[in-house]
Amino acid sequence: MSLDHRLIDLLVCPVCKGPLDMQRDAEQRPTALVCPADRLAFPLRDGIPVMLESEARPLDGPAAA
Repeated sequence: MSLDHRLIDLLVCPVCKGPLDMQRDAEQRPTALVCPADRLAFPLRDGIPVMLESEARPLDGPAAA
């Protein structure tokens, strides 16, 4: 199942209401929607974004300036 790019443009981070970026695996399949401001990744399950703060995982590495 493919995630509609129009849907991605409408979705925002449930924490800060900021824009989200698509995270992809090595085969370029979408795996999560990422909020760069909050450093959180919201998973995709069966092509459906799970936009719950309790389901998000923190991103590794230093925060962006």
